[in-house]
Amino acid sequence: MNKHKVIFQPSGRRGEVEEGKTLLEAAQSLGVDIEALCGNKKVCGKCKVRIEEGYFEKDNIESGMSHLSPLSDDEKKHIKPEDGPGIRLACSAAVLGDIKVFVPERSRAGKQVVRKAAKELSIALDPAVRKYNVDLVPPTLHDMTTGDQERVLSFLEEDYGLTGLSFDFLVLRDLQDTLRAANWKATVTVWMDREIIKVEPGFVESCYGLAVDVGTTTCVGYLSDLTTGKVINTESMMNPQVPYGEDVMSRITYAMTNPRGLETMHRAIIEGLNEIIERVVSEVRKDGPNPGFAVDDLTIVFNTAMHHIFLGFNPLYIGRSPFIPAVQNSLDIKARDMGLKINPSAYIHVLPIEAGFVGADNVGVLIAEEPYNQDEMILVIDIGTNGELLLGNRNKVCSTSCATGPAFEGAQIKFGMRAAPGAIEVVQINPETKEPRYKVIGKADWHSHLEKVNAKGICGSGIIEVVAEMFKAGIIDKSGRFAKDLSTPRVRSSTDGKPEYVLAWAEETSIGTDITITQADVRALQLAKGALYAGAKLMMKRLGVSKLDRVILAGAFGSHISREASLTLGMFPDCPIDMVYAVGNAAGDGARMALLNRGKRREAGERARWVEFIEIATDPTFEKEFMQAMHIPHMKDPFPNLKSLLEKTGGKVEIKG
Repeated sequence: MNKHKVIFQPSGRRGEVEEGKTLLEAAQSLGVDIEALCGNKKVCGKCKVRIEEGYFEKDNIESGMSHLSPLSDDEKKHIKPEDGPGIRLACSAAVLGDIKVFVPERSRAGKQVVRKAAKELSIALDPAVRKYNVDLVPPTLHDMTTGDQERVLSFLEEDYGLTGLSFDFLVLRDLQDTLRAANWKATVTVWMDREIIKVEPGFVESCYGLAVDVGTTTCVGYLSDLTTGKVINTESMMNPQVPYGEDVMSRITYAMTNPRGLETMHRAIIEGLNEIIERVVSEVRKDGPNPGFAVDDLTIVFNTAMHHIFLGFNPLYIGRSPFIPAVQNSLDIKARDMGLKINPSAYIHVLPIEAGFVGADNVGVLIAEEPYNQDEMILVIDIGTNGELLLGNRNKVCSTSCATGPAFEGAQIKFGMRAAPGAIEVVQINPETKEPRYKVIGKADWHSHLEKVNAKGICGSGIIEVVAEMFKAGIIDKSGRFAKDLSTPRVRSSTDGKPEYVLAWAEETSIGTDITITQADVRALQLAKGALYAGAKLMMKRLGVSKLDRVILAGAFGSHISREASLTLGMFPDCPIDMVYAVGNAAGDGARMALLNRGKRREAGERARWVEFIEIATDPTFEKEFMQAMHIPHMKDPFPNLKSLLEKTGGKVEIKG
């Protein structure tokens, strides 16, 4: 029977499916949770999915509606015009050819876990937006020559010392009605001491801003009270551009090869951000005293590809040599010009970018961690689909970007998935018996203590842990190859004749098949970690540095990987384990700092130009460093701290030290 490739986004799960199987059956066989409340009876309409049209170069498939069975009468009852184009019911659409499917969040039974919680920031409050109370004397016939605009400006100058202010035209247009609505008492919102972006009737104390971090895979928004600096609400979602490519180069290629590719991805991220805005605002509106309030300031960070697509700039030129961006400096753009549903007169502050592939997100990390104010030699790694690194101290800081690929996110791994309930995230392997124990997201205990495990895949942090554990247990060697003649049923030959390690037996899973780690999985992780290590090593050479004092793991992913596992694999050069720590979503922290303190915006602009960008791909020694870094933990470099650590924990593998 014919089989066809089916790819589900945003989970990244993919596989070969027999012709005639429905998309719901395909999803269930691949461990993709889609709502099907009616039990496949085609009556609930909850399993709506979107079919992606066109050729996807990285996946090497042509996808479209023609690769599915015709629209059924059952589907016609449930699919509405407001659902948008390309919608099918997964329970009715049968696979007739290769297909790429996006599962909307509302149709996902297992909601994605986006781990980008806000942390407390210690920063002086000096936001770009402030509110001022205005109490005017009602006009009479004796002062009829002074307009409403002039009366407000005069009051602000006399009572607050604000001079040279201008009005946003939309605000000016409504000024007369607003002033008279509360008997000439009003609250004026001023941006950067330069422009009036809102006038509200009566005296209003609260003022809200939103800091946004747009990652390749996830997006998160932090709603903050600009009068206290506190985070009021946090909302996140998978980046809606994922269907068009799992990494930045795939999305650049999509924009180049599809006539409306850039417009499609631009519209997707704007709609996604508006969804985040609606969520954070609606949550506060439920009990708030002002149900009509809106966000009055927004700061945003992203990598350069996301930056260009968000702004509608052609990303072609950052995707090919010499990788020149359209603009490096920060931008202040009216919300209405971008179609974002905050105060239409408010500004969106786009933080600056450093270079072609080191974006505003890395600048956010830079101003949050401030290596330029430290004496120690610090390596900061923002781990994700696109790894970005900072190295230095107060004397000099270098930056670079590494194309790690989506392996850290669970993609390109046979049973890889993003962090969601059922994903294996913590792993330990007994070095004597080779038997594993693991934990899955959504359940606190080890799997051996659970009556029902229901594992369905392995997420990025779990992949790092299991490969590190396989190395420590002697299942794989320094080169990543499986050891021969291991007397354990956990290691066997896969259907392609290559070895694989069984992490979870079929009866422990919810997908009805064993979850394994293959030789190809190990290689994918080696490629990703090798790129990070090579980038760090070349920056160390540029600065004349032989050792690191501290390693900071930034990003949501960096916060959930084991320090010991990442050091064991050799994701970065040797460092004392107690000097390796995670700081959470530092890019988001930087965006919040720029939201709460205008000085941080200036600092971002200055430091983005001060940092030295290193293009490692053109370094003649990169290939050699990369190949050596593919080994676990490294082919030649000593790891005395790792050696000491493993000796303390009973490790038996040989580590050069």
